Amino acid sequence: MRGRTVRISLPRRMVIDFLHFAAAVPTIPVQRRMALRELAGARAACRDRVRWTVLFTKAYALVAREFPELRRAYVTIPWPMFYEYPVSYANVVVERTYEGERALFSIIIKDPAERPLQELGVFLQDASAANIDDVKEFRRSLRIARLPLPLRRLIWWVGLNVGRQRARHFGTFTLSVYSALDAESLHPLTPLTTLLTYGVIDRDGNVNVRIIYDHRVLDGATVARALARLEEILNTEIVSELRSLSQDR
Repeated sequence: MRGRTVRISLPRRMVIDFLHFAAAVPTIPVQRRMALRELAGARAACRDRVRWTVLFTKAYALVAREFPELRRAYVTIPWPMFYEYPVSYANVVVERTYEGERALFSIIIKDPAERPLQELGVFLQDASAANIDDVKEFRRSLRIARLPLPLRRLIWWVGLNVGRQRARHFGTFTLSVYSALDAESLHPLTPLTTLLTYGVIDRDGNVNVRIIYDHRVLDGATVARALARLEEILNTEIVSELRSLSQDR
């Protein structure tokens, strides 16, 4: 049987370029089984339930305040070095429909540790529902994807290896998750220093949480401690903010 050729769409170009650079990063996953019963209860008590993505994004940024390694990046311009950022930039992956195709886009959030949960929720809701042309990160990604392959790769390489610009365009960590579809990724790839993902959250609030990390920048023991601290922050500071939201209602 004769098949057919299928044009590579702009969103697929974006993914291909992303994976081209992610494949060069020596990443290792570390997982922790977390008990988040209190967090689940506090979230359920809110009239407008905050997305789990929002809760994990803010909590991870709070952890990164205490672990500077999570705010570092391996860059090579003008020579190989670590570049440390004063605050975190979250690169949150969202699924949108573009020209009839399900597509992945990234939204960059500067210093989510300083943003209220409600503000983060509105930010991600806009990224999930606004016209794609109205989101600057989406417009920029599509504009680059339209360029010839050599020029695209050059732009990506420079962006990932100039320390001062990297976080603003790519973030300091990635958050990618599709547990709402009753599935989880075991070893997702990223060109950034860390990627945070989590699985399906059961009725008791238990969930597998995983950090994929660049072994050039930090070690597994540090990541394990960061995961333990993430669980603590989710069950304390994030729970407290959720309870204040429910009381305000």
